Order: sequence, then structure tokens, then C-alpha cells
Amino acid sequence: MKKIVPYAVLILCALLLWDLLFTFGDASFHIDGDEVGGPLGAALALLFGAGGTIIAVLVTIVVGAVLAVVFAGVGVVLVGALAVAAFAVTAAIVPFFLPLLLPLAVIWYLVHRSRRNRMQREAAV
Repeated sequence: MKKIVPYAVLILCALLLWDLLFTFGDASFHIDGDEVGGPLGAALALLFGAGGTIIAVLVTIVVGAVLAVVFAGVGVVLVGALAVAAFAVTAAIVPFFLPLLLPLAVIWYLVHRSRRNRMQREAAV
């Protein structure tokens, strides 16, 4: 597959160049009310259209990266808060679900105990 891709791109570029130079179809471009047609109009339309598309892709990538960083931090806090709120609401509404909180309490105790022991060992050193 990797050997075919360069040839496919080369063929597509050749076809685009052939169409641009030897096809005088409906392509036209307007600059200040003047219509520019033929190969020059097609070339200008392709140039300006591609330039706008490249700018749009770059802006989309930058905005996506910024939003990913912002939403990653906010998402972690939000998911944690929603989990705590879900457990609290479940425990308040349906007392039968209180035993489901027991494993959470055991996990919290085990994590807290190991953290406390680790902090005591670090203070002793």
C-alpha cells in the first residue's frame, strides 16, 4: 500500500494539471465585477479556494487543540463531581442502595491508609 500511494498522488496531480490546462469548461472567476474565464479563471479559483481551505483547516486544528486541553481538565473535575453527586443522590433517594457505597468507602480507606503510611515514611527519612 505504501508503494502505491506516491504513484496515486502523482497520477491525481497529473490529471488535475491536465484538466486545468486543457479543459475550458464552465470555470470562471469574478474580480471586482469582471469575469475571468478559461484556464486563468480556473487557476485563480483553485488558488483562492485552496488558500481559504488551508486557512480553515489550520484554524480548526488550533481550535481543536485548545478545546481538547481545556475540556480535558474540566472534564476530569466534572466527571469526579458527577460521580460523587450520583452516589449522594442515590443514597438519599433509595436507602436500599446504601450497601453500594460500602465498596467505595473501603477503597477510600485503603487509599487513604497507604497514603498516610507513605507520608510517615517520608517524614522519618
